[in-house]
Amino acid sequence: MEHTMPEQFYTMLLELQEVDFVLVELTLYLDTHPRDTQAIQQYNQCAQKRMHLAGRFEQHFGPLKSFGQSFTRQPWQWIDTPWPWQV
Repeated sequence: MEHTMPEQFYTMLLELQEVDFVLVELTLYLDTHPRDTQAIQQYNQCAQKRMHLAGRFEQHFGPLKSFGQSFTRQPWQWIDTPWPWQV
């Protein structure tokens, strides 16, 4: 099933994916370099940026996570597609 969403949907989702990639890489690095204060600062900055980007995305297009990790408007938004992992 093909879904067409506004260009902003794809732009914002790509930004989130890019920050998520950096966070995964920093997590792996910090597992072996736990005292690297510069990497910790970068991780925290990226985590804050991700929270901001995710909040903006959810305001425009609905929740990214379920099980109480994201809010939903009425009506229940989880029946709306596409979900972020479907595009």
